[in-house]
Amino acid sequence: MKHLPKHLQPRWRYLALELEGWPGAEIGRRAFQRECWYAGQNLLGDPGSAAADLTVVRFEFEDGTGSAIVRVRRGETEPARAAIACIDEIDGAAVGIRVCGISGTIRAGEENYLGRRRQESKERNVVFRNEERVAVVRDGSADVRLDDAFVGATDLDCSFA
Repeated sequence: MKHLPKHLQPRWRYLALELEGWPGAEIGRRAFQRECWYAGQNLLGDPGSAAADLTVVRFEFEDGTGSAIVRVRRGETEPARAAIACIDEIDGAAVGIRVCGISGTIRAGEENYLGRRRQESKERNVVFRNEERVAVVRDGSADVRLDDAFVGATDLDCSFA
């Protein structure tokens, strides 16, 4: 089966959500996904639910608080927000859900709305293969820029100029 051309592929938006429940509540990803589907189907109906296509991409829940990223088709964010707002309990546990924001990528949603730390990187000049080159350094490793590609290296492979 062939892939669709890029201009025909569906576009997605990602809803960054914060979840809050009682401290002893245990909520799983599958249960949250099921509630998203039920809420979408109950509020939007079958065609609207299929158009929104609510899919849980990331999910964390511990000690009564958590976060999630839900994928939605572009243009269907408002109906999806309304459907998610209808969720008030998951597996018998009361839960409050807040939409923190909408982004075009999962990474942007995590960094901008859920407070995930960005990966610190910086460009430095390094000596690799007896030549000074530009490298992107992060967490003890370096991606050294060659003519048209990058080479992964560690601190032992190159010296910092």
